[in-house]
Formats: sequence, C-alpha cells, structure tokens
Amino acid sequence: MAKNDRIASENRNWFTTNGVVVFNLISSPGSGKTFLLEKTIRELGPKLNIAILTGDQEQDYDAQRLKSAGARVKQLNTGSSCHLDASMIERELGLFIKPEPHLLIIENVGNLVCPAAFDLGEAMKIALLSCTEGEDKPSKYPLLFSEASLILLTKMDLVPHLDWNLALCEKHIRQVNRLRPSFP
Repeated sequence: MAKNDRIASENRNWFTTNGVVVFNLISSPGSGKTFLLEKTIRELGPKLNIAILTGDQEQDYDAQRLKSAGARVKQLNTGSSCHLDASMIERELGLFIKPEPHLLIIENVGNLVCPAAFDLGEAMKIALLSCTEGEDKPSKYPLLFSEASLILLTKMDLVPHLDWNLALCEKHIRQVNRLRPSFP
C-alpha cells in the first residue's frame, strides 16, 4: 500500500500540474456507472474535454458503450485483480491522459471493497449506490461511503417496486459519512 500511495501522490501532482481534474467512480457491478457516463458524455461531452478510463477484470463492453456515446475512452483490464491501482493510472500519464486542462473520469472495477482502499491520485471518489442493493450497504461497506466526496443513489425509478426506504438509506450513509452530499 505504501508503494501505491507514493505513486498516487505522484499522479496527483502530475494531474495538478497539467490541469487535469480526476473523479474515481466506484460502485457494485450493475449499479449504473456506465449508464451515468453515457448520459454525461452525451450531455456534456461536446462542452467539456472529458476522457474516461474504464476498469474491468476482462472484456471491453463498457468501453465500447462509452465510445458509442462519443467518449474518448481506454479500457484497463485487471485480470484477476478486483481494482485499479495507482501504477495502472501512472502508465497512462502523457499517453492516454494528455497534459491539458480536462476532466478524467475513472470508472473503477465494480466492487464496493477493494477500489475504495486504493488511492489513484484522484481529486474525489464518487460512490454510486443502487436502490436495488438495499439500504444497508454503506454500513456494511463503510470505507467507500466514508471516503466518498459525493454519493449518488441510482435506479430510483425502481423504488416503487421494491421494499426500500430512502430515509433508512440516508441513515446508513450518515452513520459513516455525516458531511458529504448524497443525491437520489
């Protein structure tokens, strides 16, 4: 972890020096990260210089979806690893990640545990929580939700079909993170 933290710090310095703002999206598989990015690219892509690194253990399905939406995207496959690490991001500096002012969004591997523990040099971690996962995930997987600068609740259109309670979900979020905003 010390090596990862050192590289993450170097990444952060490179990003700051080169005007690159970095968000790290973390959530369970299927919570809506790729869908959110597709919508973001379609709405803001022409106005902002956005690049996306998308992580998965295998395949490039999400990267293909994002390319179809108009994104500049690169797939990072981790093999048997359950997260991206700082060295994977470091290898892209100056190559895929250009030294120019823009927004880099990292779509991390779908997992609530491992990605939260690895600093990549990002400006902020953004947690997505699908209502289909239940209200208690922030209490069960507190590291991500305590470190997240922003928590987005997804798939809210399904709430009428679920036994799910927004107030209870908010209570679980506030048990681990009293300060950060959450948005349904």
